[in-house]
Amino acid sequence: MKRNYQADASCFINDQDLIRQIAFHEAGHAAAIYLYNKQKQLPPVHFQITIKALDRQKDSSSNNRAYDHFAAVVEGGRLIHSLPVALIESTRYFSAAEQDVYQTAFEADMVNLLIGPLAEAKHVAFRDDESFNARLVNINALHYYGGTSDLEKVYEYLDIFIAGRSRREEKLAELFEQAFQFINLPAHWRAVERLADYILGNQENIISCEEAIAVMDKAGRGGWGVSV
Repeated sequence: MKRNYQADASCFINDQDLIRQIAFHEAGHAAAIYLYNKQKQLPPVHFQITIKALDRQKDSSSNNRAYDHFAAVVEGGRLIHSLPVALIESTRYFSAAEQDVYQTAFEADMVNLLIGPLAEAKHVAFRDDESFNARLVNINALHYYGGTSDLEKVYEYLDIFIAGRSRREEKLAELFEQAFQFINLPAHWRAVERLADYILGNQENIISCEEAIAVMDKAGRGGWGVSV
């Protein structure tokens, strides 16, 4: 994942802050893949969280581990991935119901890509005691929260499925609003927080799909809220 963090003399991100940001980013993706797809009544899709941590040391102030170098990434989780042109073109022959399901699936993939950097942005806002809203954190701001590659994938989807530029921008704004609504639901945010903490404290290199879902389900026992 390409990450773009800008700092000046008044804004410094230390390694531990960055590590937590990465954990929240990937927890956001995982929560979206599981919960957003579930809300949209889409089929479950497999994913796993791969963790690469070097120079691991015990943090004497907590039960977690401290890392000098850390990377985590959600692998899999996309409903529509690397579709051949022939299959894309064949969708014109789908029934209206099939087209609706297909449209929902590819839009869900884009929303899930947007939720990762939004989760990171929300964590940073809370950490720094700042406001978190769509006016302050817009689509372009996601580049500052590790979202460059996520946005590249979203634009790739839009370029394939929507011909007109103005319609692409309109659709992107619509999907960004859905992503914002998702991350602002308290139950969803609890799931992201719990999974981020689990990622940071995990001792293994891989967190399975089932393991991540169990962590999020534990956070959501009070109810997942309404659909977006």
